[in-house]
Amino acid sequence: MKKRLGFLDRFLTLWIFLAMLIGVGIGYFIPNSAEFINSFSSGTTNIPLAIGLILMMYPPLTKIDFSKVPQMFEKPKLLSASFFITWIVGPFLMFLLATFFLRDEPEYMTGLIIIGLAPCIAMVIVWNELAEGNRELTAGLIGINSLLQVFFFSLYAYFYLEVMLPLFGIKGLELNITIAEIASTVGIYLGIPFALAVVSRYMIKKYIGDKFFNQQFIPFVSPITLIALLFTIVVMFSLKGEMIVDLPLDVLKIAIPLVIFFAIMFFLMFFVAKKIGANYKDAVALSFTASGNNFELAIAVSIGVFGINSGQAFAGVIGPLVEVPALIILVNVAFWLKKKFYK
Repeated sequence: MKKRLGFLDRFLTLWIFLAMLIGVGIGYFIPNSAEFINSFSSGTTNIPLAIGLILMMYPPLTKIDFSKVPQMFEKPKLLSASFFITWIVGPFLMFLLATFFLRDEPEYMTGLIIIGLAPCIAMVIVWNELAEGNRELTAGLIGINSLLQVFFFSLYAYFYLEVMLPLFGIKGLELNITIAEIASTVGIYLGIPFALAVVSRYMIKKYIGDKFFNQQFIPFVSPITLIALLFTIVVMFSLKGEMIVDLPLDVLKIAIPLVIFFAIMFFLMFFVAKKIGANYKDAVALSFTASGNNFELAIAVSIGVFGINSGQAFAGVIGPLVEVPALIILVNVAFWLKKKFYK
């Protein structure tokens, strides 16, 4: 029997739409709302938003059993294929799609490139469960990808934004960002929740027990990701109330390359995995890990580096709006592929 999304996750796209509408309504109908929100800032950092973004990252990181990471090395072929497609092919594919579709929208283009730099470490668990993939393999992949994001995301971002864009003849963006600026943002929005997740997981399991951690703590903190994401969206869109007329077209501009990216990455990883001998459960785990993106981190970095009002941050927010229905469709595609290619 196929698994189903929980009530909150099943209607995630609806919640995101509602959060966008509420945010736009606040920004459009309530005078000086943007000035009020920006008053809670320290330098370029909006404090409530920073707290929301950190909370958004904490639950998925807490769920990761990093002790399973070494098990990945028992399947070197799968690990090598996953690493190459997820970390080499994926970012470059998103870079090509962004520069092709959004060359005339440099902020959205940059935001899309940032989205492509980090694989999903949160919702991939949901997609894998729905498609009946290998949980342990998924946990190992998520563990490795989380660690790689902590240590290499800032270098990747600098490489694609400051080195690759000029190589493709795209200049004049005046990004003027440094590795240190990106690294500090990643350190705040990924490093802090990462450290909190590791410490809380270890302390709770050691002093209270696995049963409490799995049956009470995880269910308690899990909804925080959605709540924090919706809070972020409301705040961001309240600062963009007057863009409501342009919004549908902008969403479509960002959605098209994202949908193409999800589809290419899913099918590419699935058939490469099958070619090297992976069973259905392993192939699905690899495919959803490769096709999803860490929108939480993309939103956090875009806000931290480019600002809350930037097109980069807007592109990051549109990401999960597009990802949820697209990957639910791919869950059904996975079952079709299982019938066709696996007995």
